[in-house]
Formats: sequence, structure tokens, C-alpha cells
Amino acid sequence: MLTFALMSAPIVSTEFKRDRLVVAAAYVQWWPSALTLLVIGMIYALLSDQLTLGPPWELLVVVLLTLPAARVTRWRGLWRARRYLVLGSLGIVSASVTVSAAFLVRELIARKADPIELLEDAALIWLSNVLTFALIYWEVDGGGPAHRHAAKRASTDFAFPQNVLADDPADPRGWMPDFLDYLFLAFNTSTAFSPTDTMVLARRAKALMMWQSIVSLITIVVIAARAINTI
Repeated sequence: MLTFALMSAPIVSTEFKRDRLVVAAAYVQWWPSALTLLVIGMIYALLSDQLTLGPPWELLVVVLLTLPAARVTRWRGLWRARRYLVLGSLGIVSASVTVSAAFLVRELIARKADPIELLEDAALIWLSNVLTFALIYWEVDGGGPAHRHAAKRASTDFAFPQNVLADDPADPRGWMPDFLDYLFLAFNTSTAFSPTDTMVLARRAKALMMWQSIVSLITIVVIAARAINTI
């Protein structure tokens, strides 16, 4: 009897946790992140062939495969599989954007690309970088959106002003960040090279923001260099 109880306890705990995530997931607006990932794939498909490791449309294929797979795993309650799937896809996307930024510098130094085309590619890479890291922050912070809602905790990686300025910051029932808040954070990081109104708490978040800032700085330097050369 005791052996049966010990064996069944983790199962009950796991099922209870899964049920909490299913309930919490109903309060999450998933469509903005899905639409953003699709937009990233479409933007990347517009890049010049010399700025990608393979055909530009390959990343769009990855996105089109990820979206329904993420939806199915969420529907089946396979939260760990969904997390690995989404973060793995975002890793591919962020690596592709970083490589394209490096190739952008190569094209600038070689002066082989058309000036207008170079500026367009730099703008596309910059925008892809912002959207990609907005998704990464959204998925990484606090274990993901469903986990944040299940724990009723706004954030573990960032300190948003709505929570810091609350009457009781320790109260977990207050304001909850949405995707737009992470998009705003990523936009500020790419423009001001800092999170502005949001404090960064976790080391992994700091590392991710440094990565985003480097890619953004590369594209801005390329645009500035191209502009100086035209004067």
C-alpha cells in the first residue's frame, strides 16, 4: 500500500501541475506571438541571397512547421515538449539573424552590394532582431507565459515598473506582462541599447540583451557607414 502511494504521488502532482497550466493557458493571448514568428519568417525571406546561409525562404519553412507543432503540443498539454520546440526554433531564428548581420558587414567592406539594397537588408535584419528577441523574452521569462499565469507571478527575469511601483510588490495577484510589453522591451534594447524603464534581474536575460544589442549595433553601424559614404 505504501509502495503504491509513493509511486502514484508524483503522477498526481504532475497531473495537477498540468491541469493548472491548461487553465492558465486559457488566459494567455497566443496569437500575437504566433503572428510575430510568422512575420519574422516572411521578413527573412526578403533578404538578399548573399546574406543567408541557404535560401532565404528556409527560415519561413521552419516557422511554418513550428507554429502548428506548438499549437498541437499546447493542445495536448505537452508543455515541456512545446517549450523545447519553440525555444529551439527561436534559437535557429536568432542564429540566422546574427549570421546575416555578420554577412552584412562583409558586404559593406567588400562594397559589392547595391547601396539601396544594403540599406534595405540592414533595416530588415534590425527589425527581425527586435521581433526575435521579443519572442525570446516572452518565452523565457518565468518559464513561459503559461507558467507565469499558473504561478500568478509577473516575472522572474525582469522587473516591470507596474510591479515595482505597485502598493505591494510582493503581491502576486497584480499586473501581468503581455507580449506587447516584451516587444517594447526588445525595441528599447535595439534603439537605446538599454531596457529603459524595466530592470533586468536574471543573468540569462542580461546575456540575451547583450546579444540583441550587438546585432542591433552592427546593423546601425552599417546604415551609418553607408550614409557617410554617400555624403
